[in-house]
Amino acid sequence: MTKQIHANLSRRERQIMDIIYKRAQATAADVMENLPDPPSYSAVRAMLRLLEEKGLLKHQQDGLRYVYLPTVSREKARQSALKQMLLTFFDDSTEDAVATLLDISRSKLSDTDLDRLSELIEEARKEGR
Repeated sequence: MTKQIHANLSRRERQIMDIIYKRAQATAADVMENLPDPPSYSAVRAMLRLLEEKGLLKHQQDGLRYVYLPTVSREKARQSALKQMLLTFFDDSTEDAVATLLDISRSKLSDTDLDRLSELIEEARKEGR
C-alpha cells in the first residue's frame, strides 16, 4: 500500500514529506517556512491532514499545535520509490537503472565513489552465491 501511495504524491505533497523527513518532525508553520512559494496556512494544514489520511504522517499534540512525524522511515520510503521507478521506467531491471545512473553521473563520480560502488557489487556477488 505504501508503495502505491508514495508513487501518487503530488509535487507539493512530496515537498512537504521531504521537509518533514529532513527535520524528523514539523509543525504546519515549520512546513510553511520551508516550502518554496508556500500556499496559505490553512492549505498547508489541509495537505498535512491529507498526508495523515494517506497513512504517511501521524501527529502528536504539543500544546495547541500539532507536530507531524513520518510513519515510514526515509529509507523505506526511498526503497519504495526506487522499486516503483524500477517497475515503471526500467521494466524491473536493476542493471538498466544502474547503467543509466552511472551514465548521467559519470563526470561527478570520484575514485572513492567508484571504489565504493565496486565494493557493493562485490558484496552482491558474494551474497548471490
